[in-house]
Amino acid sequence: MSKSFAKSSQKSRAKGQNLPKLPIAAIGAVFLAAFVALVAFTSQKPPAPPASAIGGPFQLTAHNGSTVTEKDFLGRPFLVFFGYTHCPDVCHTTLFEISEILGALGPQAKIGALFVTVDPERDTPDVIKDYLSNFDPRIVGVSGDRAALDPVLKEYRIYAKKAPGNGEDYAVDHTTVVYLMDKNGRFVSAFNVARKPAEAARELERHL
Repeated sequence: MSKSFAKSSQKSRAKGQNLPKLPIAAIGAVFLAAFVALVAFTSQKPPAPPASAIGGPFQLTAHNGSTVTEKDFLGRPFLVFFGYTHCPDVCHTTLFEISEILGALGPQAKIGALFVTVDPERDTPDVIKDYLSNFDPRIVGVSGDRAALDPVLKEYRIYAKKAPGNGEDYAVDHTTVVYLMDKNGRFVSAFNVARKPAEAARELERHL
């Protein structure tokens, strides 16, 4: 080994020996702080995505012949259901369940319910009026021509398509969800009507 290399190695070791030594506790604190910061960063939940926009303005004809808009329902929560009077099963079952829930709330409860036809060709206001006579009187049935109704179906994300049939004898495939809207006409959630009326009524009362 050369003398110059040996001297260089000795100087390097001397410099290393002269470096200040950090206490073990300080080093541990640094690593702990870094670990805590990492955990805090990775555990942060991303902001919840906004709920899909459901609902919007409309102007349709009620079963009593009057004009109805979304503004007529402001100030109270309300349920919205799309169906048709010639529906063989789901529609009248759903309207019966809504009626039972409204009955459990009592006659004074400020809760609205809207039944929108997906079959305006057959469901005139008079037809809907006769159909709704079997259910709670707080349910408002509405119809209109296609130009007025189709935008409402789009606003509420409703699928509706006429199935093949002979003449006036046909079915309509459609979305059967019941929507809960708040006092300001904003979408809250899909509402489960297929449960005990008292249970569903208690949920609605929280939105009064």
